[in-house]
Amino acid sequence: MNLARLDLNLVVALRALLEERNVTRAGRRVGLSQPAMSAALARLRRHFDDDLLARVGGHYELTALGQVLLDRTATAHDVLERLFASQADFDPARENREFKLMASDYAVAVFGAELARTVHEEAPGIRLRLTQTPPNITDDTATLLSATDGLFMPHGVISDFPATDLYDDRWVFLVSEDHPSVEDRLTRQDLARLPWVIYQRTYDAPAVRQLGMLGIEPRVEVSVDSFQLLPLMVARTRRIALVQARLARLMAPLAGVRAVEPPYEAVPLREALWWHPVHTHDAAHIWLRETAARVARRMTGTDGQRPPS
Repeated sequence: MNLARLDLNLVVALRALLEERNVTRAGRRVGLSQPAMSAALARLRRHFDDDLLARVGGHYELTALGQVLLDRTATAHDVLERLFASQADFDPARENREFKLMASDYAVAVFGAELARTVHEEAPGIRLRLTQTPPNITDDTATLLSATDGLFMPHGVISDFPATDLYDDRWVFLVSEDHPSVEDRLTRQDLARLPWVIYQRTYDAPAVRQLGMLGIEPRVEVSVDSFQLLPLMVARTRRIALVQARLARLMAPLAGVRAVEPPYEAVPLREALWWHPVHTHDAAHIWLRETAARVARRMTGTDGQRPPS
């Protein structure tokens, strides 16, 4: 395949055809007449040597190749759109655009809120869209990063992509304020006998791996897909939960829980902003990364690492 010979407008047509599965609707979506969209479909069929859309009764369905191309085309379209939106200069006070960032609810609560406040003050035309990190982030990192502006994720989960380090955190255990058998500290025996609430995704993988290496097998009673739900599931119960110290400081006064130190030297956590290499030299993304780093320095300079006693 010679990329120079391809009409990149066909990427737009292909996405519309595969998603709409109707020539007329696809044409209307991208501003082409029905004959023009039919011509684009004919060119695409010749290129792929496949019908892509097969008539079944009174409607069209995707062929096997069309189904394969569905997600790939959306990703390619997003990458091209971001590539050609790259800028040599960026004035945050005058620009009007949106940044899409993936993050866990922990990162949003601890860092994203402060980043959003800073952007609100300094760049009133900039919008942040914070979306939950998808479960397949470790399996399809490149594709997911190519379709977004950045990812907040601690080190130890993904690698081989550029990143800006933001802040350090550490792990503590949460127990109810009125826990009947835990006072100021936990023992390893407590970790084995007490019921747990766990975060069911794998983004805290280094901490989970450490538990296994220490021979600690949590007796899981509740699992949730939100870090911020952990304190609520611990309150007024005998349960315990492993959570980031910065989040514990935010949530403990609201949820009726308290933080206690692990009975072992817990692996530290370093949060970073990751991005796809296509964004490295784009002025808008450079501003975003520099702003995030500045917010992190301010946060680190005013916020200690230990939770309140």
